[in-house]
Amino acid sequence: MAPIPGSGLAKGLAVTLRTMTRKSVTEQYPDTLPDLPPRTRGVIGLFEENCTVCMLCARECPDWCIYIDSHKETVPAAAPGGRERSRNVLDRFAIDFSLCMYCGICIEVCPFDALFWSPEFEYAETDIHELTHERDKLREWMWTVPAPPALDPGAEEPKEIAAARKTAEKLAAAQAEQSSQTAQDESAAPAEPREGER
Repeated sequence: MAPIPGSGLAKGLAVTLRTMTRKSVTEQYPDTLPDLPPRTRGVIGLFEENCTVCMLCARECPDWCIYIDSHKETVPAAAPGGRERSRNVLDRFAIDFSLCMYCGICIEVCPFDALFWSPEFEYAETDIHELTHERDKLREWMWTVPAPPALDPGAEEPKEIAAARKTAEKLAAAQAEQSSQTAQDESAAPAEPREGER
């Protein structure tokens, strides 16, 4: 059966009329911020204290948009007679968001949880060179990272938290024992004679 001439135009006009009668759902973006999903991928935040300058993120990045500079510092021995250690100190950590494709590989490969997804998305610039954000800006975005979802009520306690709790309990017990030992030593010590009793 041959199509009726002009049926395509009629269907198009019907869609247009239907759309014209509906209420507009345009979000007034600058005045009203959008309601984003909780784990939105916006930008990458850096938690500097956890970064050991292992360079895994920069090596695994398919776009080579992560720039890291560091230097080595010698740390004195913790105990007398111990060996001095050297550690890497972070000098520069920058991400070029004009190259980044938001794949999240750097966040996944970071073994020390130094990188996180932030839902922040308002970082547009007029110059493409200003899209390379240094560690101070990445640090600011770290504080916009949402908390991880809560564990199931019946789940086991994570082993890291259990180990930290045991260590804290041992430390508290050792301090309590030391303070009670000090109190016993002070009470057992002979009282010094007063000035008038000499």
